[in-house]
Amino acid sequence: MLEIKNVTKIFNPGTVNEKLALDNFSLTLEDGDFVTVIGGNGAGKSTMMNAIAGVWPVDAGKIIIDGVDVTKLPEHKRAKYLGRVFQDPMTGTAATMGIEENLALAKRRGHGRTLRAGISRKEREEYRELLKILDLGLEDRLTSKVGLLSGGQRQALTLLMATLQKPKLLLLDEHTAALDPKTAAKVLETTEFIVQRDQLTTLMITHNMRDAIAHGNRLIMLNEGRIILDIRGEEKKKLTVEDLLHKFEAASGEEFASDKAILG
Repeated sequence: MLEIKNVTKIFNPGTVNEKLALDNFSLTLEDGDFVTVIGGNGAGKSTMMNAIAGVWPVDAGKIIIDGVDVTKLPEHKRAKYLGRVFQDPMTGTAATMGIEENLALAKRRGHGRTLRAGISRKEREEYRELLKILDLGLEDRLTSKVGLLSGGQRQALTLLMATLQKPKLLLLDEHTAALDPKTAAKVLETTEFIVQRDQLTTLMITHNMRDAIAHGNRLIMLNEGRIILDIRGEEKKKLTVEDLLHKFEAASGEEFASDKAILG
């Protein structure tokens, strides 16, 4: 479902601030894979995510989604293949529009627009049923402005919007990092439910090693723009944070420096 082949990305080339963010990076995801991604600051996690989404062009290599080479496609043309939830709960929704209007926008993404009435009764019922999954009481607040919701409610809504059209690939970019622990756990529970229900191929960056171990069927760790660990199957099921730290040190020759990732 996703092939990243020998991708290189260098920021500020030829300057004192030159940074090799992705170093001949390759990754393949099978249909239905749920891969968690972890690594220290500057490891290349968000650079990889932005490369897939087409936020900027890569310097070398190819990116293929479901057999389609999207390497040269701009961000807005790749959007039809992707669902994305960002770290900031304020990103991904229209604050001044109602909950149902936001869901309608997501539902119509990629379709032609007509002059017919906005939201039908059938659609409204569909949105109400969808929102019940979240167990946040939003199904009774369809016309509430999204800007009035809490960060967790907004992030849960963004997740629904990103998966409404069953994307080829779901990108979760530290989507619980800005939430309190209880709310983060609820959003992760909802994520797991939707991903499993719809068998979505998913790439989830997390700052939390425990979450990376607990979710998905595969875990990769990045360091200096390369994958240094790729753990799956039974090995992943038996993994502990201590195991992961030892593996990182053995693979990279250094200690993992992020207390936030270990303790979070």
